[in-house]
This record gives sequence, structure tokens and C-alpha cells, in this order.
Amino acid sequence: MTMPLTSTRISPDWPCQVKTPGSYDWERSAAKWLRELIPARYASYPALIRHPVLLARHAQLQVQQEVRVARTALQTARAELPMLGLPESVIEHTIKLYAAEVMQLQHIARSVRAVSEALAGRGSGR
Repeated sequence: MTMPLTSTRISPDWPCQVKTPGSYDWERSAAKWLRELIPARYASYPALIRHPVLLARHAQLQVQQEVRVARTALQTARAELPMLGLPESVIEHTIKLYAAEVMQLQHIARSVRAVSEALAGRGSGR
């Protein structure tokens, strides 16, 4: 019997692509979503496939690094992009792009943390 996916999420940051903890096959949906956040070469490593908690840890590290990269790009854009000969309009657009990316990555980081906590709370180290 398949348990229906409920719309109740454990936190506002819970990703919509991941089923609610405790529902049928939720760990598989979590692992699928987490694999999409890491470089493809990691997604096939047996340890990450067999242990969703380990996969979640790696995804957390990956997203944290991406946040740092986007912040650095944002913080250095105004000083470095003019040296590339880019017009001011492109520089302004790029700065807005980086700012939006930082916000999006911060949201993803909170979502990964929520999924990680749910996986760890279940004791899913398999």
C-alpha cells in the first residue's frame, strides 16, 4: 500500500521535490534530490548511494562552497569586472545575478540542512 504524499512539510525550507519524512519512499526522493545538488562524478560513488546521510553531508559541503563562491563573485564584481572591458549595464546585471544566486543558494542550504536533519533523525545510516 502506498502512503499518500501529504502537503505538510517539516519546515518552510523543506524542498517540494522531497516527500514528507515517514511517507512511503521519502528517503529515495531525498537521495534523488540531494544527488542533483552535487557534481555528477560524486553521485555514482557507492558510499554516497548506500548512505543517504553521507550524501546529505556531502551536499551540505557542496552548497556551502557554492555560497562562498557566489559571495566572492558578488563582492569582487564591481572592482574586477570593469577590467574585463564590460559595459556598466552588464556589470550591474551581473551583480544582480550574483546577489540573486547567493539568496537562492542560501535557501538551498537551508533545505539541505532540513533534509539532513530528517535523515539523521531517522537513524538512516544503513
